[in-house]
Amino acid sequence: MFKPKKQAPFRISNRLIWISSISLGILTSIPKIVDHHFDPAEGIADFAVTSGFALLIWYYNIYTIPAYTKKTGRKSVISSQLFKGLGVGLVLMFLLSSLQYYILSHLNFGPKMLMYEVRGILINLTFYMFIHILYQTHLNQQVVRELERSMAANLEAQYELLKQQVNPHFLFNSLNTLKYMVDSHDGQSSEFIIKLADFYRFTLDSLKLNVLPLKQELAIMESYIYLLKARFEEGLLVTQNLGAELAETLIPPFTLQLLIENCIKHNIVSLEKPLHIRLYREADYLVVENNLQERKIPESSTGLGIKNINQRYLLLTDKEIVILKTNDTFTIKLPILYEHPNH
Repeated sequence: MFKPKKQAPFRISNRLIWISSISLGILTSIPKIVDHHFDPAEGIADFAVTSGFALLIWYYNIYTIPAYTKKTGRKSVISSQLFKGLGVGLVLMFLLSSLQYYILSHLNFGPKMLMYEVRGILINLTFYMFIHILYQTHLNQQVVRELERSMAANLEAQYELLKQQVNPHFLFNSLNTLKYMVDSHDGQSSEFIIKLADFYRFTLDSLKLNVLPLKQELAIMESYIYLLKARFEEGLLVTQNLGAELAETLIPPFTLQLLIENCIKHNIVSLEKPLHIRLYREADYLVVENNLQERKIPESSTGLGIKNINQRYLLLTDKEIVILKTNDTFTIKLPILYEHPNH
């Protein structure tokens, strides 16, 4: 199975957190410092309460907002998480203020408590909004990176697909077969030329598409199989049992042709040992299965064919292709695509 790349985690610099928290503590202490009746102990306590509260609120919001957003998928700034954070902030500020009052018992607890709670709400709201904006920016950057990665993967898949369609070996074998048919005055030579022209016309027309209807893909596949059977004759058997209800479902262009080509590349195909390829439906998957009779000397392969098919499916759906191999069969399951890509 092929796994998509994980997203980068959301992080805020610890240096930014500590500098901003200490700066807030200093700013809130300045009025007491310039006061004619400045009490150093009270100024230090005020600084410690504000800085400590800012640090705790920073880390609380950093660790709860991303988890909350991922869990609920909400993008709104105003949410239950905001009110929950304000409640946590009120409790934290009450505890820190109570600790200050315990140390400096001469202070008037009531007015001080009210001032600290209002200050805590303002700090909490400011940090919440700032972190929420940073997190949404982070998510947008992840979407842009994923889109760029998907576009690059799609271009790579299309390039690999084009290379395989104009595979010189396939063209060379097809032309050799055609020459033999013409020399032997085979009555099917004209049909072979038409199928060969149709196949390459389909190739050029479909490369610009992300998906096409399954019925059109099957028509391309039939032209390709016709060309192959002129070479392998009864050594290649392809049967498909796909109901009419799948005709308008979607599939990336040339997926079936690439899988058939992959079967031929890695298995013996002869009259003595026919290669049987079956296409059928299984639940929400289109299945391509062949009997396994691997070559003793395998043909050189880059291994990109199936990987590119999977990349193209990941651009269209959250499902990956499924690959199963037993002693007797090799099976690939393709997710059936029902939706139109514009939806």
